[in-house]
Amino acid sequence: MRRASALTVGLFLIGFAGVLSPHGVTGQTGGGTTTAFDGPSLIGWNKVGDANWELVDGAVQANRGTGFLVTPASYGDFQITLEFWVSDDANSGVFIRCSDPKMITAENAYEVNIYDKRPDPAYRTGAIVNVAKPLSMINTGGKWNTYDITAKGPKMTVILNRTRTADAEDRKHTRGPIALQYAAGTVKFRNVRIRAL
Repeated sequence: MRRASALTVGLFLIGFAGVLSPHGVTGQTGGGTTTAFDGPSLIGWNKVGDANWELVDGAVQANRGTGFLVTPASYGDFQITLEFWVSDDANSGVFIRCSDPKMITAENAYEVNIYDKRPDPAYRTGAIVNVAKPLSMINTGGKWNTYDITAKGPKMTVILNRTRTADAEDRKHTRGPIALQYAAGTVKFRNVRIRAL
């Protein structure tokens, strides 16, 4: 009976492989390797820095310190979709193709910004910092938002709340982990999905 239950649970989890959420699983699909939050822990993510990441109400959040949650796997061509909630004063971002997962910056990765009140608004929310300015100015504070980010070869596309905010071509970074950033305010992420292309 115990063996049958384990098999049933295993098959159920395989059906949902590819989904990163606070209730997700670690698994592999035909499209590539995925990592997930594992119930009440952050197994499947590497912590860099001292941000106080914790799981609350189906999301992972931070409101103190600075740092990242980093995938152990590297990605070249992929699509990542996620939901995020930030306070008006938040500074966050989704860093892709990180070349140094222990020391992540906008210089050694691509930063898809989440920073409505950035002092220099040229690369505010919706932009790829130092690569592509936002095509639309969308404020995200105080509500749940969606990001759909695709990287294929040198081409990158960012869609924020169903509006295309960045299209760019750049060849500096071709592969690396993905990192979720906490730098200021309150930041929450949920329903993170990564699909290799």
